[in-house]
Amino acid sequence: MDRARAIGAYDGALRAIVHALKYDGRRSLAGPLGALMRERGANILAGATHAVPIPLHPSRRRARGFNQAADLARSLGLPVVPALQRVRATPTQTSLPAARRHGNVRNAFAATRHARALVGAIVVLVDDVCTTGATLDACARVLKDRGVAEVRALTAARVVARPR
Repeated sequence: MDRARAIGAYDGALRAIVHALKYDGRRSLAGPLGALMRERGANILAGATHAVPIPLHPSRRRARGFNQAADLARSLGLPVVPALQRVRATPTQTSLPAARRHGNVRNAFAATRHARALVGAIVVLVDDVCTTGATLDACARVLKDRGVAEVRALTAARVVARPR
């Protein structure tokens, strides 16, 4: 990734909102959360040409009924391009220690035919939460390999490690 931004720390009210969207199916929260992302992530969105949501594996998409990243991406004011697909089902990142997350998503993503339209473009990857950045990094690598000029990331929240 070339640059990344989250609108806040993944705790308190923001954590509750993301959980309600993602796990309770409260899709109506995507609009207001996306508006906050658009406002607080203006520097990431400036000059970008497209938003690319982080995809779910088809089995997870069927079980959840929607992709929260796609719902958030539609609120950012950029054309949304489904340029990525998850080609390998992976355990949820939340269940893994930080050291195993990069390996978990290695080769889990591939470009779709829509990625051809992004050659030379500046795109913004969109997701709900960034913990270690492993998923965003894996997706950014696929897009860069397909000729995307710059890959930025914008998430609703970022896990912030507590000092030990």
